[in-house]
Formats: sequence, structure tokens, C-alpha cells
Amino acid sequence: MLKREPTWEQKIAEYVMENKENFYRLAYSYVQNQEDALDIVQDSIQKAMLSKTLKDDKAIKSWFYKIIVNTSLDFLRKRKKLTVVDDTTLQLHSQGVSDYYEDIDLHRAINELSPDYRSVIVLRYFEDLKIEEVAEILELNISTIKTRIYKGLKLLRIQMEDLNFEEAKQNG
Repeated sequence: MLKREPTWEQKIAEYVMENKENFYRLAYSYVQNQEDALDIVQDSIQKAMLSKTLKDDKAIKSWFYKIIVNTSLDFLRKRKKLTVVDDTTLQLHSQGVSDYYEDIDLHRAINELSPDYRSVIVLRYFEDLKIEEVAEILELNISTIKTRIYKGLKLLRIQMEDLNFEEAKQNG
């Protein structure tokens, strides 16, 4: 019996199912809201299914990441960067709840970065993509990506030092 080549839709569906947590995490890093992140992933899947602009199946990773990033940025533009606080964040900041999220300061600092710096930091270090892949996803020159990573990390370091200084002042 002859084995059929999977359809376009089947390839997309399989890839998305294998990587759904990564896509959700990336969308969430932009919008900081569970429902909005899920909507972005769903919209991205729909765009991918309708698009058919992928020429090489081997480039599906960077192609779909690009769709997620652009959909997230479109969402933020439409929302004028209004951040809705989700239940988890509310519980975390309410009195009497212990800090179970170890890197909350890091995530706060990342969220305070401009989208240009946040995008490269999240894609490079949280999604573990190569610099070349980040450049392809964001449609930027590799040297621009390297510069933004360098400046973004420098800004993060400054923000983290400021947070540690403020914390030490409050506790001391």
C-alpha cells in the first residue's frame, strides 16, 4: 500500500501539537494573560492554515514563530499595550501568599523592556533559538539582533540591580 504525503494542514497541526507549550509561552511573554495568549496561538494557527506561504518544510519552526510574534505584536498594538492581570498574578501579589515563583523579578524586568528588546531576549533565551533563527523570525539583520540582545541584557542587569537595591533598602 502506498503511503500518502501528509497534507499542508496535517503538517501544521502536527507541528503545532508538538510545540504548543512553546508557542503559548511565547505569546504569554508578550501579553501576560492566559486567555489572550491562547487566543494569539489560535489566531496564529488559523493564519498558518490559510497562509500557505511556507516554501520549505524545514523552515516551519522560524516561519511559525514569526507568525506568533507578529500576531502578539498586532494584539498589543490593538490593545494599546493595556496589560490585564490574570488570576495567578493577582493571587501572587495578594497578602498571605508565599512567593512560589522564583524568578518573578526577572520576569517583571523583562516585561518592562520595550518590545524590541523583549522579543530578542525571549526568543533567544527562553525559546532557546539561535541568533540566526531570531533574525529570521523578526526579519532583522543578525548584527541588529546581537546589538539588541546586548542592550537588552544590559538593561535587564540594571533593572535587576535596582530591584535588589530597593529590596535591600526595604529589608535593611
